[in-house]
Order: sequence, then C-alpha cells, then structure tokens
Amino acid sequence: MRYITLISFILIITACGRQKSAPDAEQLVMSSLWFQNSAEARALYYQAYNIARLRIELALDTLDDNNKYAVVADIDETILDNSPSEARNILEGERYSNERWMAWTSEAKAQLMPGSLDFANFLKDRGVELYYISNRSVDEKDVTLANLKKFGFPFADDKHVLLKEEESSKTPRRTLVEESHQIILLLGDNLNDFSDIFENRSEALGFSTVDQVKNLFGSRFIVLPNPIYGSWTRALFGPISDLSPRELARHRKNFLSDY
Repeated sequence: MRYITLISFILIITACGRQKSAPDAEQLVMSSLWFQNSAEARALYYQAYNIARLRIELALDTLDDNNKYAVVADIDETILDNSPSEARNILEGERYSNERWMAWTSEAKAQLMPGSLDFANFLKDRGVELYYISNRSVDEKDVTLANLKKFGFPFADDKHVLLKEEESSKTPRRTLVEESHQIILLLGDNLNDFSDIFENRSEALGFSTVDQVKNLFGSRFIVLPNPIYGSWTRALFGPISDLSPRELARHRKNFLSDY
C-alpha cells in the first residue's frame, strides 16, 4: 500500500512539474499550427518568392552585365522550415534553449520552405550568386551545409554560407558580400535580416522605421511570415526570461489592444 501511495505521489509531482512549463509552450500552439497547416502560410511563401523573382528580372534588365550581383537570404523560416523543433518544445512542455535547438539542427532534417529551392535555382540560372546569412552559430556550419546540400541548393558552400561567429548583427557579413558584389535583393523573416536600421526598436517598437522605408518592402526587402518567434518579441516584452511561464502568460496580455 505504501509502495502504491509513493508511486502515486511521484506521478502527481511529475505531472505538476510538467504542467508548470505548459503555459509558456501553450501560447505557441496556434501560431505553430498556422505555420505548419494553413494553406495561407504556404501561399504567402510562394507569393514572396514570386515577387522576388520579378524583382530580379526587372533589376537585371537595367543593370550592367559586367558587374557581379548577389541576393542575400536568411536561412531559418526563409529557406528551411524549423517548425518541428518548436512543435517538439510544445509537446514536451519545454521552452526554447540553445541545447534543444542544437539537437534539432544536428539532425540536418529541416524541410524546404515553399518556393525557396526554385528561387535559388532561378538565381543560379541568371548568374546571380546567393549568399545565406544566418545567425546560426558557426558551430552549426557542417550540419547546415549538409541540410542545404541534401536538397541540392546552389551556392551551399563555405564562401556563401555566412553564420554567426560572435556578433549577432548581420551588417558586417552583408558588408563583406558588398566588397565583391552588388546586393540587389534581401529576403528574411526578421527585419534585422535587411538592415541595421531595424536593430533598435526602442522607439515605437520599430514602427516608425518601417514607415520611413515602406517603399523598400516588396522592392529591395522581401519579408517572409513567421508568427512563432523573432526580434519583435524582445522589443515588446524586453528582458523577461526570469519570469515564470504563468507570469509570462499574464505579461503578454498586457500588450493586447482591445476596443
């Protein structure tokens, strides 16, 4: 009887421990479901890459054939789909962590984002080089290359895959590309993928900066949808990692606008 009681007690404590982290994971369920299962999300990716193709065609009709041209693209949620990693976190009631992320990328099994491979091959055919600038760690270079090469992505090599070493800002890596190429288009799911002007969102969450360069979206900047994570969350919530999941859930609702 004591043995059964002890087992029951352990199961209750374990269940409570798992439930403790559930509110934080639970808030990502709908965004992850939309990203993985809505035809609208798929359509938005095709739309973005179709617009990108048109912009390249227009640019090449007016640019000097003697120059070297490049497109810069982010990798995660732009080229490759990492939503299964977030789904695993949700199902296991865990928060994102670097260890869990590395466990995912080490398997090199992220699938394609719709339209990404066709666009990459289109660039190759038109003589435009594609540079993958990602804030994946340089420690992930081999597995990232393996994942890209598995689908036959062009330019999947050390020269064209530029990952984060120490600095998170992508500006130095974009500048490196500009030393030898003219960048005619940038693609990403985060505003920081385009310019350092978006890195400071302390004023009006970055809305005013976006408004100032609104004509560049769809012409020079192509934004892909990502409702799961991004720099916008840090701009909104700030350094709140020390809050409990339940406190985080309450904190988020403070930023909702109703009527």
